[in-house]
Amino acid sequence: MSGLLAVIGKGKDPQLVKELSKRMSHRGPDERDFRIMENGSIICHESLSIIDLKSGKQPIQGTNKAWMVHDGEIYNYQELKDTVLKEHTFRTKSDSEVIVHLYEEFGYNFCNKLDGDFAFVIIDGDNYIAGRDPIGVKPLYYGLDERGRIYFSSEMKSIADQCKSFSTFPPGHYYTAKTGFVKYSDPEYDDHSNANQSLDLDLIRETLVEATRKRLMSEVPVGVLLSGGLDSSLLSSIASRLLKDNGEKLHSFSIGLDANSPDNSAARKAAEFLGTEHHEIHFTVEEGVQILEKIIYHIETYDIISVRSGVPMYLLSKAIADQGIKVILSGEGADEIFGGHLYFRNAPSAEEFQDETIERVQKLFTADLLRADKTTMAHGLEARIPFLDTAFLDVAIRIKTEEKQPKTYDGIEKYILRKAFDTPEDPYLPNEILWRQKEQFSDGVGYSWIDQLIEYCATQVSDEQLAGASVEFPYNSPTTKEAYFYRSIFHKFYPQVSAAQTVRKWIPKWQENQDPSGRANAAHVKADIEISKVGITV
Repeated sequence: MSGLLAVIGKGKDPQLVKELSKRMSHRGPDERDFRIMENGSIICHESLSIIDLKSGKQPIQGTNKAWMVHDGEIYNYQELKDTVLKEHTFRTKSDSEVIVHLYEEFGYNFCNKLDGDFAFVIIDGDNYIAGRDPIGVKPLYYGLDERGRIYFSSEMKSIADQCKSFSTFPPGHYYTAKTGFVKYSDPEYDDHSNANQSLDLDLIRETLVEATRKRLMSEVPVGVLLSGGLDSSLLSSIASRLLKDNGEKLHSFSIGLDANSPDNSAARKAAEFLGTEHHEIHFTVEEGVQILEKIIYHIETYDIISVRSGVPMYLLSKAIADQGIKVILSGEGADEIFGGHLYFRNAPSAEEFQDETIERVQKLFTADLLRADKTTMAHGLEARIPFLDTAFLDVAIRIKTEEKQPKTYDGIEKYILRKAFDTPEDPYLPNEILWRQKEQFSDGVGYSWIDQLIEYCATQVSDEQLAGASVEFPYNSPTTKEAYFYRSIFHKFYPQVSAAQTVRKWIPKWQENQDPSGRANAAHVKADIEISKVGITV
């Protein structure tokens, strides 16, 4: 819902800090404000108004002298106001304000009381605390300048040239000057030995419905990214049912190279079945190539799959924002939770399968979540991720591995998620969508997108440049011309070593072809045949 910037310490020029914050104005196009604290620290906020449109302006002051800035949504804010904070007087109706009151009530130890997606900074005299949600749905960076001042920022671009070193703020932690980093989130599912729960299809369905219901909380229009794949189609189905109960119609959006792209074709079928107000966007390879620099500037990574998928998501986000939508539901996380990527079927053992699902969820903030947040927020659009609801994660990840490992069910990825919503008496989706083969977003927009993108990158990089890549970029050296091209663009905007070190490249395990495209897996075609058979008989 916004961009935040905090500079802890004296002597920073307030006008410069305002300009640094303005670099993230795309995150908060509705309103901008800042405050200089008594000790010289400065906090800034670029606001996207979603809850309490009239009085929810940030920074927000607590009961006394503490001030706060927050990016994200707190879904249990009303419950907190009615219970542990019932004696507190609130200045706004914003969900954000509960954060500063929790600090006043409990001190530093309050983050685990928040149900939501958040990054925040509170300054209280010479004390301060910064925190980030357990999964890292909302981005946050921290850095240190030459004079010892500490910076916190929603995006790297506001602090990269101000700090002598900076890094990604770890999810599930808070930071204070007195304690350093403290890990407040320690879910049971992080240990693979706790994957000991029996399969309960009703519970899977109920918790995902509840996770989606929470994320419809808004005073502005809400839409859904509908690729026609299982994950986005399920969220579309759930959301359309919930909105229908309130007399509202869901707006759904898909994108592809043309009307016949895999995602657009499937999305139309799903939208027709669900009765959504559907919007289909087309783009050309040339249009995608022209905005590569803009994409890498916004998403702040050179990770190949993030750039490939970032282009269509950026273009789609613009089209959604142009429709007046400010909140969008997105299906990130399901593949990691349920082992949905095709390479998971090659897992050597149940234990390694489970470990990989856990690790992929833990590292989502370095790739899919980073791309989802920054491509949408580039247009003042907030993405909400129901699959990463903490209650749903606890249910889904802790299911016994042998019950969800794809090869147990003839290679059908995310079998139990499909089965949970396979309700013939009241179908959530048509069979062909419910049992559609997994397509990664960058593939589903049209297979020629990646093929021609790789060809284009090859024309921009010489053999000599690639041969010298390890010297030019000694950290995380690119090994293909496509990777070199993205890294060169990234380096132009973010030349600092600290910037390069924030990036984690995603490489699929247990397959010979190390390209992150789903089509690089030999099971891609085979799975399509298997799923079409099961979709008829299951």
